[in-house]
Amino acid sequence: MTSDSKAIVMIGPMGAGKTSVGKRVARALEVPFFDTDAAISREHGPIDQLFADHGETYFRALERAAVTEGLATGGVVSLGGGAVLDAATQADLARHRVVLLTVAPRVVAIRVRGTSRPLLQGDDDALARWTTIFEQRRPTYERLADISFDTSNGPLQNVVDRIVAWTRGDDDQGEA
Repeated sequence: MTSDSKAIVMIGPMGAGKTSVGKRVARALEVPFFDTDAAISREHGPIDQLFADHGETYFRALERAAVTEGLATGGVVSLGGGAVLDAATQADLARHRVVLLTVAPRVVAIRVRGTSRPLLQGDDDALARWTTIFEQRRPTYERLADISFDTSNGPLQNVVDRIVAWTRGDDDQGEA
């Protein structure tokens, strides 16, 4: 895939499996994988520390730069859950294939337990905070997505296989 090619972009809430699914989709399609959160961490340090030291606005600027880099790389790009809040990112995604991954709260509770995700810190009920954030972002996710898959049940490989089939034009059975 060249920089002129459309990337396959994974969006969705924290804990939906964007990185896990994205890596597997990239491997199956034999294209590069780019994770914006991993790129930020590699270059600038742990995300929770960036939030603590510099605040969310600073982090979002770094995230925007990582999104730009990832989309230019092509292949499969996994965005952090809040990356879609940026208007320039939303405009950029119109030129790419966007996959929304969703997850049920009962499942995400297990996936995010004990993590250092900054937006879930300092709240006695991280799941309630996650639900609030997801509900706020859901309309944006749904508007930007070309197709949607829920990662709550069954092996993630089933979702990977369906995304690969959709990407190749073999299957349009997503939920979006």
